[in-house]
Amino acid sequence: MKKQTKAIRIQTKKSQYREHSTPLFLTSSFTFESAEQGKALFEESEEGNIYSRFSNPNVSEFVEKVCMLENAEAGIATATGMAAVFASMAGLLQSGDHLVACRALFGSAHQIISQILVKWGITYTYVDASATEAEWEAAMQPNTKMVYLETPSNPGLELVDLEMLARLKQKYGFILNVDNCFATPILQTPLDLGADLSVHSATKYMDGQGRVLGGVLVGSEELMAPIRFFARHTGPSMSPFNAWTLSKSLETLELRMERHCANALKLAQALEAHPDVQHVKYPFLPSHPQHDLARRQMSAGGAIVTFEIEGGFERVKALFESLKIASLSSNLGDTRTIVTNPYTTTHSKLKPDEKAVLGITEGLIRVSVGLEDGDDLVADFTQALTKSAEAVQSAAH
Repeated sequence: MKKQTKAIRIQTKKSQYREHSTPLFLTSSFTFESAEQGKALFEESEEGNIYSRFSNPNVSEFVEKVCMLENAEAGIATATGMAAVFASMAGLLQSGDHLVACRALFGSAHQIISQILVKWGITYTYVDASATEAEWEAAMQPNTKMVYLETPSNPGLELVDLEMLARLKQKYGFILNVDNCFATPILQTPLDLGADLSVHSATKYMDGQGRVLGGVLVGSEELMAPIRFFARHTGPSMSPFNAWTLSKSLETLELRMERHCANALKLAQALEAHPDVQHVKYPFLPSHPQHDLARRQMSAGGAIVTFEIEGGFERVKALFESLKIASLSSNLGDTRTIVTNPYTTTHSKLKPDEKAVLGITEGLIRVSVGLEDGDDLVADFTQALTKSAEAVQSAAH
């Protein structure tokens, strides 16, 4: 069976009630049929549920589906995406280890690396996403334990060549940890390109409708064992309800991503042709500096488009006020198109020089392209660009 079929048909075992859809297992704990079974479950000589902090049928179903989509052996689900990112590092790194990370990271991932891990004696080196193989290799140290990156990155849509890093991994023996949130397993499977771990904010496209929080992390059984130990005893557990919601959402992920990507490409092309737009970034635009790499390791360009306009934050405010369809939010991955200004929201805590290095300017706009009619979105952004220009010009006079 193909993955789309499996995403729909993988379910928990039916109960005596013969339900067609997986029921909710809203329980904190599970009973044992005997003292011997309780002993076996805690010894892990028998598989089964003990306590929903450890495992739950709804959570297990969701994780099984993600493992299938990512071609992974094992995984865990967490309460949020950042909990999954943190578990991927805290479960495997220890004092004295060195982490190499792509400079283009989500703000909270940057804070974990630069503010939290350093308190445990874990050092780090940042490398530009556009770095050559030699530059990545130059960042390696004898104690380098992990390389962490996002591809495409948030919000700059920079890509990292995973096959190139997989070659370096063979030489230096580090763990290659990839945030695959923007691409989803539908567009990119990092483990097939040589990565060891793939992490997601399931809040985004896996839910896809702005309803629940969640994170998921998958990889080999060998690497997931210490991560599972860390999560079991620190408790970043996903709720059964959220897992149930996310598992159902995976049934439509492939269909949704097809529409997201088609709309995003159409909007990116229209914005690139608009005279008021300074530049547009979208992986499947030929103008993207890593277009060839995007075509090589992704099956489509994703749902995020970024573009820059002149006039700084005042022009951004006027544009947002002129949009009729798009929502104003820092989230992404919804059925509804969302816009945000990373300079003042998601990456506001970065220092000015850090923003400059990442290309995060006052006039940068990140668009999470939704499932509305593509022509309607193009028309909305076109009229908003016109109105915002008029508004800024009028205010200047």
